[in-house]
Formats: sequence, structure tokens, C-alpha cells
Amino acid sequence: MSIEDQGQIFVVGAGGIGCAVGYGLLAARFPVVFVEADVHKIRWGRWRGVEINQHPVLPAQFISFADWQPPPQATVLLCTKCFDNARVLARLPSDVTLVPIQNGFDPALEGRIHLEGIASFVSECEPGVPYTRITRRGHLHFGFRSDRTPTNWPKFVTALQSCDLFKVEVVPDILPFKYSKLMYNAAISPLAVVTGYDNGQLLREPQVRRLFFQLLLENYTILHEARIPLGKIGPFHPDHVAQILHRPWIARALAWAFYPSLRGTYCSMSPYDLSEGRTEIDYFNGHLIDLTDEQLCPLNRRVYNFIKRMESERTVPSLEMLEEIGLHYASSEEIISSL
Repeated sequence: MSIEDQGQIFVVGAGGIGCAVGYGLLAARFPVVFVEADVHKIRWGRWRGVEINQHPVLPAQFISFADWQPPPQATVLLCTKCFDNARVLARLPSDVTLVPIQNGFDPALEGRIHLEGIASFVSECEPGVPYTRITRRGHLHFGFRSDRTPTNWPKFVTALQSCDLFKVEVVPDILPFKYSKLMYNAAISPLAVVTGYDNGQLLREPQVRRLFFQLLLENYTILHEARIPLGKIGPFHPDHVAQILHRPWIARALAWAFYPSLRGTYCSMSPYDLSEGRTEIDYFNGHLIDLTDEQLCPLNRRVYNFIKRMESERTVPSLEMLEEIGLHYASSEEIISSL
């Protein structure tokens, strides 16, 4: 298959996922164009290319988002944070194939997309440069928002299956995997925003870890009561995770087992966005709240309201913020009995 037979791929957002996926396509000889708003990443990318730890640098084409106008029938891989989606959508011709590879649920994408990706691997991009580290191995799932198996997958999906950075798995319905990822992200990300902690610290500090377990169990309960099927995106299926959370000593032991590989890593919803007065809380916990009633989401509601206040006040994250929320005093037994 020659480059001339392949359509041009635009990767919008040269962050951890965008760099990893774009690198995989470049390695498969796809003509990738990175679209980025960060002028430092653009300069670095044009000079050096895109790089992943322990892999050779690959030359790459970078263009400023301000100057980008995708041609008709282009393929656009959306690797931005959800709050940037509206700006991207405003640029797209109606016949562009849009494929989000991002966490969270954005109502603006409803009816606009069919194929989606969701990553369970962790890719940490250095600030200001298109250089990323794969800090936790995992899968990249591709599927449709329906239970149907296509006769032919897009060529870029097939090409990524030869990538040695992560394993690509194609599934007929992406939503069970996307909701499983939401279950985790809507527990990890709010606590990272409030405290400023990385993913490893959330598992190490007892009061934060306890609140993480509480949120994770509440998230599972919301999805279970909404009868939303869940897929396996990590070592355990969400049903098994819920059983583990009802046995706190097993949950604590597993937290310590996962802690080393999560140190220094963050989810897409990070505390650094607070300085700009925004987070992805509406696309994470806000979506879960919309799926259920007040009785099933007390923790999500309190965390959501608190982070919205932090956004408006541009509050500096700290561990002391947990005391202001007033949640970490609840015991695991109390939260379990309330569900």
C-alpha cells in the first residue's frame, strides 16, 4: 500500500495520546499532519519531529491550529481535551471523517461521529515538546457507537495494529469500553484537580485513596443502575473491581501494587487547567450525574460543585481542599452501605 493510496490524516492535539497515535501512523508510513495550538510544540516538531521514549525520532509535519483548514473528506483524529472540541468542530467541513480518541463524553459530538477510539495505556507528553513517554502499557480500542462489525476497517486502524507501542483492538461497540474508562477517570481526575496530586499519590495517601475508592464504587453503581454495559480495559473487569472495593484490604493491597507504575502520571483532566479557569469536569462527572438521580450520586455531585467553584475562583489545588469538601471523613463501610 503506497502513501498515494492513503488519505491524509490530521492529528489534532500533539499531547500524550496524539503523539503516540501519530507516531504509530508515521511508523506505518502514513502522511500525518499534527495540528497544534502550542507554538513551542510546533517549532520543536518542525525542527526535530515527534518522539517516543526509547524509540527513534520520526520527522513530522506540524501546522498551527490558527492556520489550519482541513480539506473536504479528510480524516481528523481528535486528540484534544473535551473543552477544546467546539473550536475544532467549527473548522470542519461536513464531509470530514471525525474520529475522537479522548476521554469524557461531549454532547456536541452526538450525531457527528461514528468511529471512536479509547486508550487504556498512559502516555505522558513533556510540556512544550512533542515528546511523550509510554508510562503504562495498554490497549487502544476502536469501535462504533453501535453493535455492528464493519466489513472493512479504515486503513489507519489496520496500520496501527502493527504498532509495538500499544495493542490495538477493534470492537463492534465502543461504548462499553468508553464507559469503563469514564468509571476510572471520573474517580481519579477530580481528586487530582482538587489536590494537585499525580495518579500515584492518589493511591499512596490514605485519605485520598479512601475517597478514590468511594468515588470509583459510586461511579460503578451509577453505570450499573443505568444498565450500561461495561468492557474490560485493564487487568480486571469493572464487575470484578466492584467486588474488590467491597473488600477494602484487597483494594489497599492492589493500590500499592499499581502505585509504582502510576507515579508521575496524570489523566487528561489535570490540575494545571485550573489556572485557565476550566477543567473537563462537565464531560466526566457531569455526564455521570446526568445519567442518574441525586440519591445515587452524592459524592459526584459534591465534587462536581466544588470543582466548578474552583474553576470560577481559579483556586490553587492542595490537599487541604479535601477538608473543605468534607468528604474524606466518610468510611468505606459507610459509603458501601449507602449504595
